[in-house]
Amino acid sequence: MRPTLLAFALAVLAWVLVVGELVRRYRPAWHWYVIGYPATACRVVFTWRKIAQLNDLAVSRRPSRGLLGDLIVKGDPLRPVAPRVSFPRATRMGLTVIVRLHAGQTPAGYLKAADAFVHAWKVHAVRVTSPERGLVLLSATASDPLQRPGLATAPAELLSALIGVLESGGAWVMNLRLVPHWLIVGATRSGKSTLLARLITQLAAQPVALVGIDCKGGMELGLFGERLSALATCRREAVTILSALVVDMQDRMSACRTAGVRSIWELPDKLRPVPVVIIVDEIAELYLSDGTRESKAEAEQCSTLLLRLAQLGAALGLHLVVAGQRVGSDLGPGVTALRAQLGGRICHRVNDPATAEMTLGDLNKDAVTVAQSITPEERGVAVCTGPDGGWSRARSHLTPTEEAVSTTRKYAAITPSLPTLDRAPEALEGDDK
Repeated sequence: MRPTLLAFALAVLAWVLVVGELVRRYRPAWHWYVIGYPATACRVVFTWRKIAQLNDLAVSRRPSRGLLGDLIVKGDPLRPVAPRVSFPRATRMGLTVIVRLHAGQTPAGYLKAADAFVHAWKVHAVRVTSPERGLVLLSATASDPLQRPGLATAPAELLSALIGVLESGGAWVMNLRLVPHWLIVGATRSGKSTLLARLITQLAAQPVALVGIDCKGGMELGLFGERLSALATCRREAVTILSALVVDMQDRMSACRTAGVRSIWELPDKLRPVPVVIIVDEIAELYLSDGTRESKAEAEQCSTLLLRLAQLGAALGLHLVVAGQRVGSDLGPGVTALRAQLGGRICHRVNDPATAEMTLGDLNKDAVTVAQSITPEERGVAVCTGPDGGWSRARSHLTPTEEAVSTTRKYAAITPSLPTLDRAPEALEGDDK
């Protein structure tokens, strides 16, 4: 009888292990709530005091010095007290803990101790924020949600593109109505080109004019030429097209002034000009020069024209998406000024710390550190900013080149025609003569 019971128990145990592995793989949220969260919550509760002491987060209620007769005795603080902490609260794939700071403490100490929390609690990452004075919120993520990102959903809106998934599991959306201009950086094979392809395919079905500037001979954006209202493949062509867009911007200003409105979105539908999204691939090619007078003049023109579009284009339906492998002040004096106008930032893995600092440093120093930790194996992973001024890790959906090209061909018939851009090829022909 006993061998039969033992065999039955082993069979049940094996079945439980198999089912548990299937649930963990295909229903990770269920596995987290049933098994992962209770175990992690226990680790948080039972290790909190020790972590606080080892990372100088505990404060002694007695001084570290005392009188012994006429002598002053110094030593380690007596009876250190850990900060008060709430019971861990479960989230979809992690947990949150609220810490009440001791008098005189700042969140900086908890930022330094983030790695200690990760190792002690055996989680993927711990984000430290301060929702209000005197409190620190520790947000732990059980596993990396970007390893196998699901296809998130988002409402379809004009000038809105579903790019991928955020670390929180929500949809990663680039909404050009909320954040009109974007800067995208990333080294070779970091996922930058895939993101641009995803953006173009998302905007291709919308009544939007797409203008490409690819000074690498159109090697990247030329694949989507059938859906582009214009494409510049060298800096001379870029100057011509950007100049035409500035003229178009001035026409839009006149239309708004005549109608007594402050943006094209306040115009009646019949009078509203089509929105334009200018996609610049490899910004460095527009700013670098070979030292000749003509090259310097073209670089200065590009810098001035891009800056004018960034400063004035948002309310007029002209939006910039600027991408490059490297962005730094050494490219030219206008790069920093342009960067200041590009409110949306996306930083993939980069080759030099200066590019990550240039992209995210003026927004959040923690975001720079996270961006620099992206590994070559994490293609498509990036640090992106949101419309609320915050930031998050995210991953773009993989859009194969064949799929992107077929999508743009599908919607080639709805490619808008802009009068000022239609005259740009004539100007180019005049230059050639």
